[in-house]
Amino acid sequence: MKITIASGKGGTGKSTVAANLACTLALSREVALVDCDVEEPNLHLFFPAAAVDVPVTTPVPEIDLARCTFCGECGKFCRFGALSVLKDRVLVFPELCHSCGGCSLVCPQGAIEEVPRTVGRVACSCPLPSLTLISGVLNEGEVQAPAVIRAAKLLAEGHPLTLYDASPGIACPVIETLEGSDVCVLVTESTPFGLHDLRLAAEVAEGVGIPAGVVINRSDGQDEATLDFCRERGLPILMTIPFSREIAAVQNRGGLICRDLPGWEGRFAGLFDAIVKIAGVSP
Repeated sequence: MKITIASGKGGTGKSTVAANLACTLALSREVALVDCDVEEPNLHLFFPAAAVDVPVTTPVPEIDLARCTFCGECGKFCRFGALSVLKDRVLVFPELCHSCGGCSLVCPQGAIEEVPRTVGRVACSCPLPSLTLISGVLNEGEVQAPAVIRAAKLLAEGHPLTLYDASPGIACPVIETLEGSDVCVLVTESTPFGLHDLRLAAEVAEGVGIPAGVVINRSDGQDEATLDFCRERGLPILMTIPFSREIAAVQNRGGLICRDLPGWEGRFAGLFDAIVKIAGVSP
């Protein structure tokens, strides 16, 4: 079973839900927790442990000047501006390359070969006996977040239960994370911005055909607008986490409320039961 935990905006508590759910489930089963927020991974802060790094590479073009006629077809094809053909040279900007391979296909002289370029890494650790943490880390200045996410998800293949912590928003990294998931948990907060971005995230989950439910975090008890929206869209409320100084104190010191506060382990176990129900698959 594959569960994606997502949010329309940053700061809603998505990683909090992912970390506490993973910790609770690891008490009774094998769990893989994959940090797919590769630009700002943070789950390792909840689960410090020695990690093994695996580099992530993507193919970029290399020009064979002995064969190149400087016809310009590769530069015309590249919509990202990664190739610029001058009268006597070809400038390659690997940071702009999206590794589509199109330039090598359109080159009439076969003068373009693809070579690997490191864009990030995946860190693997086992902070708990039944928990495997896999964190994707995109190199600074790179744009190939989906490639690092794919590599992180690939390392988690074979685990019977996998949690994906997606990046905030609804851009390509989120779509890549959702690919192949059985269910999506949308974490929101009862603010105008939270509700606006929950609408966007819910549309994405619906668009890719993945059943979804909602966790309301930092609730002040005035959740009517969010509840109305969820009723309209048929989104079940899976859990509500109150706005609490006690919870905030645990979070600020890098703790887990399922472990440090009484009753929360059971609540996160109940969250998993609710997720299984809407997913319609065996856990």
